[in-house]
Amino acid sequence: MFRATADLLRMSWRQDPRKLLVALLLMAGNAAAAPLAALWLKRLSDDVVAGQAAGAAWNGAGVAFWALGALTFAHFAHIAYFEISELAVLTMDGKLFETANRDAGLAQVEDPRLADELALLKQEMQRMGEGLQAVLAGSSLAVSMVLTGILLASVDPLLLVLPLLALPSLHAARRAAAILDGAREATAAATRANLHMVELATTAATAKELRTLRLADQIRRRRREAWEEAGRRLSRAQFRAALWQAGGQTVFACGYAAGLLLVIRTAVDGHGGVGDVVLSVVLAAQVNQQVGAAVPLFQQIQRSGRAFRRLSRVRAEVTAARTGAPEVAPLAPSRPPSPVPYRRTVPTRPVPRRLTKGIELRNVSLRYPGADRPVLSEVSLTLPAARTVAIVGENGAGKTTLVKLLCRLYEPTSGHILVDGLDLSTTDPAHWHQRIAAGFQDFVRFEFDAREAVGVGDLPRAGDGAAVTAALRRAGTEGVVRGLPDGLATVLGKSRTGGTDLSGGQWQQLALGRAMMREAPLLLVLDEPTAALDAEAEHRLFQRYARNATRVGAATGAITVLVSHRFSTVRMADLIVVVADGGIHEAGTHDELIARAGLYAELYGVQSAAYR
Repeated sequence: MFRATADLLRMSWRQDPRKLLVALLLMAGNAAAAPLAALWLKRLSDDVVAGQAAGAAWNGAGVAFWALGALTFAHFAHIAYFEISELAVLTMDGKLFETANRDAGLAQVEDPRLADELALLKQEMQRMGEGLQAVLAGSSLAVSMVLTGILLASVDPLLLVLPLLALPSLHAARRAAAILDGAREATAAATRANLHMVELATTAATAKELRTLRLADQIRRRRREAWEEAGRRLSRAQFRAALWQAGGQTVFACGYAAGLLLVIRTAVDGHGGVGDVVLSVVLAAQVNQQVGAAVPLFQQIQRSGRAFRRLSRVRAEVTAARTGAPEVAPLAPSRPPSPVPYRRTVPTRPVPRRLTKGIELRNVSLRYPGADRPVLSEVSLTLPAARTVAIVGENGAGKTTLVKLLCRLYEPTSGHILVDGLDLSTTDPAHWHQRIAAGFQDFVRFEFDAREAVGVGDLPRAGDGAAVTAALRRAGTEGVVRGLPDGLATVLGKSRTGGTDLSGGQWQQLALGRAMMREAPLLLVLDEPTAALDAEAEHRLFQRYARNATRVGAATGAITVLVSHRFSTVRMADLIVVVADGGIHEAGTHDELIARAGLYAELYGVQSAAYR
């Protein structure tokens, strides 16, 4: 809790030190107001009993002043610390974004362990502002409890036991918070499944299939099952947490009753006045309120502390994975080693400016995080410079995995990838990513204006209309812009005010143009970006891409990789690689593979017969 308090205050100080100081001073005034109002009420009671009208009037004014302070100081403090809280949420969102995108590869975003951790963080980050508010309110509460304790001791030192009796409540609250946090972690997967079902049911992109396939009841049932699974665990945890909290409050309630009886008996014996009784009753009630307020505040601070620790743990694991030197305990029990996203050597070696030999894979294997078997095993293959390479194979054969390795979205579990003889693992992945261009089947629908949606394929030229138009022309998709109401300036997507929604085919054409933005890459990958097209249309586009491959090959020795599950559309490639069962089954030109009468010839014949 104290670490979380220090972290939150440190972050707030960086955001705006003046607003933080104003909030702290006002909250300190609020903290002092209630106990001092009780003190003036004691004096007022004694003056009334003694018949001192002037003193009663002045003390009554004092009670009114401090009561007004208790109402107003906190209100004005809220204005300052609500602003800081909003900045804190933005700051933590930024750290979460940085953590989720810290690795240039895909290992962390495709690892279910980290997916659960990030899902919890996304929920907790939105409540980070509440954590800061809890720190300020808790600081005020601490000052108030100190003053209350001093005033209680002035009546009878034995009454100091009352604040001490708050300790069991705080301990119980800590145990309750740990129980609830453990339940949230245990139900993270079910919660994600529930949110996924809600997204399916409320997203326009899924509405067609849900209605035509009559899946609404099925989605509703699965959402209910996921929610009930999470709800059962959370309910049991809530019940256990409630028992702990009730036990802590019971201890304090017994002490509260005993304290009041002690003061009343002292007054009856003539050792105290009416004012002492009034002061004790009011202060004891305040202690009760303070304990009740402290429990949720401390729970919120502890929750923020756990969020800080979880964020630090995830960031440390990602950093350790990038350097290849684990520095923290794993997030889950040990398992077979997973591929490391990046292992840097220092200094990193530069990526070649042009290719003269090509890209060679030597005994490359890859096993995804948490998987028991490799998806690719002992792959050896050479992609010659300035050539067009087609990767074909049935669904699930490993084509996309091979592309991920070439794009360096994963580091091989074993083996090496050489670029003109240079081990790719000795280079900075960001530099390699700057020298490749790619279009994927699961392309992103960037809801920017059309110029930017295409232009981000080469970020420095994202606003260059001429470059965007040229890229669309190279992709053969320039016609899509002519159909937009404002051309390249058209705002895309329903999430934007006045945005234009596109058909799936139009989004795909923009994605193909985006893949053509970089004019001189070393590697151009097109991973089934036209899978939604018929075979003839895909064949025409691949012919266009083959001509573009000749251009970039002459400029940089670039390799163009075309991925398709259709064998008939890639026969113009200089090299055809057939992937099957996690390895390279055969490779050669179309004529060579047909003459060999192997798997390629068999599948080519089967697919050709289907189109007759």
